[in-house]
Amino acid sequence: MRKGRLAALVAVPLAVAMLASGCGGGGSAASGDTVTVEWGEPENPLIPGNTTEVNGGNVLDSIFSGLVKYSPDDASVSNEMAQEITPSPDNKSFTIKIKPGWTFHDGSPVTADSFVKAWNFTAYGPNGQQGASFFEQIKGYDEVNPADPDGASGPQEAPKPTAQEMSGLKVLDPTTFQVELKAPLTIFPTMLGYSAFYPLPEVFFTDQASYEEKPIGNGPFKFESRTPNQSLTVSRFDQFQGEDKAQVQNVEFKVYDELDTAYEDLVSGNLDFVRQVPVSALAGDKWRADLGDGAQEKPGLLTQNLAFPLYDERFQNPDLRKAISMAIDRPTITEQIFAGSRQPADGWTSPSVEGYVPNQCGEYCTYNPERAKQLLDKAGGFQGTLTIITNGDGGHNEWSEAVAASIRQTLGIDVQFAPTPTFSEFRRQANAREFTGMFRTGWVADYPNIETFLTQLYRTGASSNDYEYANPAFDAALDKANAAPTVEEANKLYAEAEKLLANDMPVIPLWTQPVQAGFSAERLAEAKATPFRKLDLTSVTLKQQ
Repeated sequence: MRKGRLAALVAVPLAVAMLASGCGGGGSAASGDTVTVEWGEPENPLIPGNTTEVNGGNVLDSIFSGLVKYSPDDASVSNEMAQEITPSPDNKSFTIKIKPGWTFHDGSPVTADSFVKAWNFTAYGPNGQQGASFFEQIKGYDEVNPADPDGASGPQEAPKPTAQEMSGLKVLDPTTFQVELKAPLTIFPTMLGYSAFYPLPEVFFTDQASYEEKPIGNGPFKFESRTPNQSLTVSRFDQFQGEDKAQVQNVEFKVYDELDTAYEDLVSGNLDFVRQVPVSALAGDKWRADLGDGAQEKPGLLTQNLAFPLYDERFQNPDLRKAISMAIDRPTITEQIFAGSRQPADGWTSPSVEGYVPNQCGEYCTYNPERAKQLLDKAGGFQGTLTIITNGDGGHNEWSEAVAASIRQTLGIDVQFAPTPTFSEFRRQANAREFTGMFRTGWVADYPNIETFLTQLYRTGASSNDYEYANPAFDAALDKANAAPTVEEANKLYAEAEKLLANDMPVIPLWTQPVQAGFSAERLAEAKATPFRKLDLTSVTLKQQ
């Protein structure tokens, strides 16, 4: 009975999504040697240290190259700009030698100083870079970025820095620098392919406004032009020194307000690539029939979650949070909304990531109406309307309606879906701590290790801890894992830290998912979607016409 009622409640949003697919994006297919990809307006200017979301990250990953890179096939790690990364015996210090001869797109050399200055700029508190916490393990971080005593939303201001540069970064020669950490961090080399660790050209430090207008990187593509809220174009950098050189001349990132619109443009020949398939095309594997050889699926480093604004006193009782989690019928939703292509989550990490341990969430991620009601009563109930907030341009409407219906039917409280029109506005509200209800916190791994699903999301004051969760025991467990002598031992300890989240339930795990992407088999001979759900642009080749 309940399964049928849930299906009836979500049938209308499905129909609306299909009718609305004529809105946003669109346009004719690109001509010549230009590949068009589905995209969304980024949150911030394209500065590596201030970009912690996927739209900006997808562009940065095309115009920059890091010290290491991740395979588009399985996310395995190999050196890119790094010639050698040599750890000390205790994994507390790393000597990094970069390959000589690399240049930025403006012809200036990429040196050890290009990395050190970029990292110091990102870490320095007054610069307000969202990726600052990626450098918190480096010696001297606390001096350049003192902790805010009452969090981002509190009235107190963080103390002023006592230094402008981290003492743990030292340039040894033009192609060598040393990183000294506050404590051992065994997985540090794995992290170095993430965009926060990219180098910056000298022009960034002398004329930041000019850089923001036309970003300059060291990657296989260079920035060409941008029309805000419409498109951004990059072109092949023919002097690129890396092994993975671009094969196509231009890539145009096209902004879409609706995922269904992007998908229809792909099917009709007006777009070359979409990162994910909309719900409307999943039933009966319609997308495979539509796209043929252009349908791609592979294991993904992706999770979908709902977070509580813990800065709102209504959500501070963990029993309330557990009750809501246990009121969500994940098996029914994943089957009816996603045609079985998602797996109900049993923890806060992806089954595809190194170090994953099953059933970390235990009973609190299991649908149990009676237990959910008991926990709600124990918490004293919930007064008023519970809202579920997502960005309306990301294809989340159908499942959000279904989750709201499941909680409403199970707990008997008023639950409403309240979409925010665009991702950029959604992120603005997250940063401003303006959410008054549950909000989406889908996560794509920054690098291929279990730690990427934990530190930046749940450590006190971390870059993507938008809900202001703080647990000293969890932070200490992460510190213990960081200091493990091997990656394998570290992974076991990260999993122990993850299990602590079940006691607090700051975020509700919903489901994990594969990468389901599509490309134009008529125009493209090859195009690889990565485990990070983006197009590996250097793999793209055009069919001979």
